Amino acid sequence: MGCFYGGQYFPQNYIFKIDMKRRTLISSLVILGVVIIVIIYAMASKDEVVKPIEAEVTRGLFEINVTVTGELQAMRSTDIKAPVELRSHSFRFRSIKIQDLIPEGTVVDSGDYVATLDRSEADNNYKDILDELEKIQSQYNKTKLDTTIQLRALRDEMINLKFNMEEMEITLEQSQFEPPATIRQANINLDKAKRAYEQAVYNYQLKVEQAEADMTEVTIDLGRQQRRKTDMEGVLDKFVITAPASGMLIYEREWNGQKRTVGSEISTWDLTVATLPDLSTMLSKTYVNEIDISKLKTGQKVRIGVDAFPDKQFEGTVTEVANIGEQLPNTDAKVFEIVIKLLETDPILRPSMTTSNAIIIDTFAGVLAIPLEAVHTNDSMTYVYKKNNTRQVVVLDESNENEIIVEAGLNEGDKVLLSVPENAENMRFTGLELVEVIRQKELEKKRLEEEEKERLKQQNEMMKQPGGRPGSGSGPGGQVRVVRSSD
Repeated sequence: MGCFYGGQYFPQNYIFKIDMKRRTLISSLVILGVVIIVIIYAMASKDEVVKPIEAEVTRGLFEINVTVTGELQAMRSTDIKAPVELRSHSFRFRSIKIQDLIPEGTVVDSGDYVATLDRSEADNNYKDILDELEKIQSQYNKTKLDTTIQLRALRDEMINLKFNMEEMEITLEQSQFEPPATIRQANINLDKAKRAYEQAVYNYQLKVEQAEADMTEVTIDLGRQQRRKTDMEGVLDKFVITAPASGMLIYEREWNGQKRTVGSEISTWDLTVATLPDLSTMLSKTYVNEIDISKLKTGQKVRIGVDAFPDKQFEGTVTEVANIGEQLPNTDAKVFEIVIKLLETDPILRPSMTTSNAIIIDTFAGVLAIPLEAVHTNDSMTYVYKKNNTRQVVVLDESNENEIIVEAGLNEGDKVLLSVPENAENMRFTGLELVEVIRQKELEKKRLEEEEKERLKQQNEMMKQPGGRPGSGSGPGGQVRVVRSSD
C-alpha cells in the first residue's frame, strides 16, 4: 500500500523512512540547541566568576566597635506586689498562684485593678484558723465554768467552817461551869474549827489566783487567735491587687527569665507581680561574650538602634560592666552583663523592645581603610592584589568587623581586588621595603602584650595581699585619635 503525492505514487515503506529521518533531524536540532545554550551559559558564568571584584582605598573616620543585641528596660520602676502579709510565719503560705492578670502594656491609673491571686490555699488556712478559734473559745468557756464551780464550792465550805467555828465558841461559853476536862475539850474543838476556817480561807485565795492565771492564759490564746482571724480576713481582701501609681503595666521576670503571667506562682521571697516603669529614663541591658569584655569600659559611647523602628537611632553610654561572668540558660558560653543608658527619650520606646547596640571602642580620624577581604598573608608579610597585576605589601593597624586600617603601602583612591585573581602566583611583589616595618611592628606588639601580662600578674599579686588595691587600668575608651597613613 502507498499514497499519491504530487501526482506520483509512493510506497508506504518509503513514506515511513522519510518520516523517521525527519523526526531524527528534529531531535538532533533540539539536542544541539540545548548544548549550545548550556555552553553559552557556562561561558557566561565562568566570565562572572573570574571577573575580579575590586574596592577603592578610602580615607575618613574609622570606628572599632562591638555590636550586641540588648533589651530595653526602665531605669526606675514602681513594683506592684502581692500583700507583704504573705510572708508572715503565722499563715504558713508556701506559694500563691496568679489567677487573673490584665494584659501587659495596659496603661493604668492609681487604684486600677491589676490582678487577682488564687485564694485556695488562703481559704484553707482561714478555715483552719476558724476551727482553732472555735476550739480555743470552747476551752475558754470550759475554764471559766470550772473555775466558777470550784470557787463557789470553796466559798460554801468557808461559810460552813465559819458556822462551825461559831458553834464551838458558843459551846466553850456554855462549858464555863463544867469540869476542867470538858472545858479543855471545848477549847480544843474551837482551836480546830478556827484552824480549819483559816486553812479554807488561805486555800480559797490560792484557788482564786490559780483561776485568774488559767483565765489569763485562755484569754491570751483566744485574743491571739481572734487577731489571726482578723489578719487573715485583711489578707484575703488584698488578694485583689490594684496599681499603686499610674503607668504602663509590664510583667515581672522570674529568675529564669520567664515573665509572670496567669498561673505563675508568687513565692513569699519575691512578691512582685508586675512593674510600672518610668519611661523618662531607659536602659538597654545586654550581654557580651568573654572575648570582647576586656575592650569595654564605663563611659564608652554607644549607638543604639531599635528593631521595631529601623529608621530611629539613639545615643547612649555604658554605665555598668560586670566583673563576673555568668552562664545564660541553654548556652555554654560565659557572658558578662552590660548596662547602657540612653541619653535621649522618645515616647515610642517601650520596655522589652529589642535593641542593637554598637559600643564604640575606639575611633580614628583621617585614616586609610580597605575591606578585610582584600588582605592576604604569608609567613612574613601582608599584602593586597592590585588591579595593575601586582601584589602590594601593606602595613596594617586596627580592624573592625568589616575593614582594616592601612598605615603604609597604599594611597587614597587605589584599587584593590577582593578575590584572588587567576594569575596570582605570577604577580610580582611591590613595597618589599615595608617587610621590615611589619616585622618591627609585630615585635612591638609582642612586647606590649608581655608588659600587659606582667602588669596583670603584679595586680593580681597586690590583690592577694591584705589591703591590696588594683592598679589603674588603661585610659578611657571611645577617644578619637588622629592617625595619618604614609602615602
